[in-house]
Amino acid sequence: MSNIHAPVLLNESVDLLITDKSGSYFDATLGFGGHSEAILQKLDSKGKLIATDVDENAFNYCKEKFKNDKRVSLYKFNFSMVDVIAKIESLQAFDGILADLGVSSFQLDDPDSGFTFRTETLLDLRMDKTKKQTAADAVNELSEEELSLIFRDYGEERNYKKIARAIVNNREIKKIKTTTDLKKIISEFTPVNYLTKTLSRVFQALRIYVNDELNMLKEFLERSVDVLKPGGRLVVISYHSLEDRIVKDFFRNESITTLSPKEDPFGLLSKSARLKILTKKPLLPSKEEVRRNRRARSAKLRAAERL
Repeated sequence: MSNIHAPVLLNESVDLLITDKSGSYFDATLGFGGHSEAILQKLDSKGKLIATDVDENAFNYCKEKFKNDKRVSLYKFNFSMVDVIAKIESLQAFDGILADLGVSSFQLDDPDSGFTFRTETLLDLRMDKTKKQTAADAVNELSEEELSLIFRDYGEERNYKKIARAIVNNREIKKIKTTTDLKKIISEFTPVNYLTKTLSRVFQALRIYVNDELNMLKEFLERSVDVLKPGGRLVVISYHSLEDRIVKDFFRNESITTLSPKEDPFGLLSKSARLKILTKKPLLPSKEEVRRNRRARSAKLRAAERL
């Protein structure tokens, strides 16, 4: 399983993250340990790495991978619980926090993970398999309007109404259980040359909805700043515009001392800046990295420092 996932923007993220080789760092998206391993290589014997992931395969893999390193503590919590994990570890604050958002190559390639539409598997899309609602539950139970909004807002899919209507019409005849069931419905009216992109957007939208990803990201960002030391770094790698917009807006809002005219029309209020943005524009993978790992092509890295 050595090639299950290639960490994206590895050197760039770790170089920005680490300011103290004896410090305490949090990997919010452990995955299969690529970024965590690189962080540990930069830390000395006094350094500490705390990491979390709700994916059972990733967690068990890393539990074995790092079992002999006393500097490592692993948790099977949602990354939004960064402040809770800090308390459990008796840490007032971290020296750095890293989040590599999205799904791993292993999750996308492994049919049993339920994330791929390329092979037939149960329509799942849950990162945390203990969560009750699956993607199959969503497409079979939500209203046409609710499905439309999910495909529009989370997938940025132009044919959101048509897809939602087709799903509702088909589920009245036969329950939608597998990725193939959903793929067949969409393929009936989608041109072949647009099918892969359409399916990608629909599955992304359902995945974001089932895992409540955008709300979890917002909570994670807010809580991360609360548990960052002054001078500590927050580094986030995103893979689609919805995530990147949230990170960009959060960093901007936390780096200014005045509110927008909409929030404060009379200019009477002020606030303290909590972050200094380190990346005026997001860092992107090099052409060589994209050549080696095509899934890196949409990655954007943003970093900020706690004031």
